[in-house]
Amino acid sequence: MSRVFALARGQRGQSSVEAGLLLPSLLIVFAVLLEPVCILYTRSVMCATASEICRVLATRRGDITDAQIESFARRRLAAVPETTPFHAGGEGDWTITTSGAEGDAEVAVTIVGHVPLLPLFSFVARALGVAGEEGLELSVTSTETLRPEWLEGGYDDWVSVWDA
Repeated sequence: MSRVFALARGQRGQSSVEAGLLLPSLLIVFAVLLEPVCILYTRSVMCATASEICRVLATRRGDITDAQIESFARRRLAAVPETTPFHAGGEGDWTITTSGAEGDAEVAVTIVGHVPLLPLFSFVARALGVAGEEGLELSVTSTETLRPEWLEGGYDDWVSVWDA
């Protein structure tokens, strides 16, 4: 029995050494897996916002201004947390570009923002020329054709048919 205790006494600090070696490796693996998830979340919010703005542009009437549409888009983009793995630069970093006037059959929205990368990814992305000082640039464009070519008349004409 004393031999068993003697063997156990020689290995007392082994688990601390193993944890010291294993814990940093696990944290690096976790960071490597977490970075793409954060980028995909930011991109999905940007895609959803661009699609919603396309619908607003296609169905808007004269009383809705471009400033109101941009304000609506920025409120939707506020779903992206202003933390390092998701987005940086605050509300002013988003660039929202719209094309297509009221009643056009095709509208397009482009949203551009920057995602700061973790140090390991930042070094690699800058070396490849993919990222700049602000981080990785994400750009999303949504184009929708909401009025078929054969449809005649405007939105007001269709509304007036149902008001009668």
